[in-house]
Amino acid sequence: MDNGTHRRTARTTPPLLKDLRTLRVAVFHPDDADGRQLIQQLQRIGCQVQAFWPPLPSLPIGIDVVFLAVRPESVDTELEWLQGEDVPTVIAVVTYENPTIVEAVLRIRAQGILPSPIRSFGLLSTLVLARWVHQDMKGQTRRIRKLEFKILGIRQIAEAKSILMRTRNITGDAAYDLIRDQAMSKRVTTEEIAAAIVSANEIMSIGLIPDKTATSQIDLDVKN
Repeated sequence: MDNGTHRRTARTTPPLLKDLRTLRVAVFHPDDADGRQLIQQLQRIGCQVQAFWPPLPSLPIGIDVVFLAVRPESVDTELEWLQGEDVPTVIAVVTYENPTIVEAVLRIRAQGILPSPIRSFGLLSTLVLARWVHQDMKGQTRRIRKLEFKILGIRQIAEAKSILMRTRNITGDAAYDLIRDQAMSKRVTTEEIAAAIVSANEIMSIGLIPDKTATSQIDLDVKN
């Protein structure tokens, strides 16, 4: 391989492959031939490996990937760290392939499956693919949350406009201009101003503040 080819290959190495040596891996597997083989292969790849059995109720700090042996005797184990939002990449290590084991793999939301007995072939591909799936899922979750937040903001602006149109007898365009002007003057978003208007209106609706006159007095801010 000439230098030019080497440089092109280095430039195109996927980030997921470059990051393998920085991965902190927890292996939850019995101390048997399979478990030792898994640990050795991960160390050869360059991963920083910690091994435990049975699975811990909480993960060591900074774990990026978990290899979890799914066994009949541990299939009903409920692990708190699997229920959180910031769950690392999970790869199930399975010896049996039956409905109970498959259901358990689905329940732990594994991003990859490694069959037993452990072989060196396929481990690297499983690890990289599982990492890719995990990152893609996290990206999708972030995008969904942003869209949900945006939709909520749109709904709040529409509701705030409706409140101003009703209480101030103005058009929809004038109501939006009022919201926008207040957002600019207070250096906040239009969604925040809209949320303040909606919140003030909800307070008025339960009779804590006189109805229409109060809206004209809050000046688009939450005041008594």
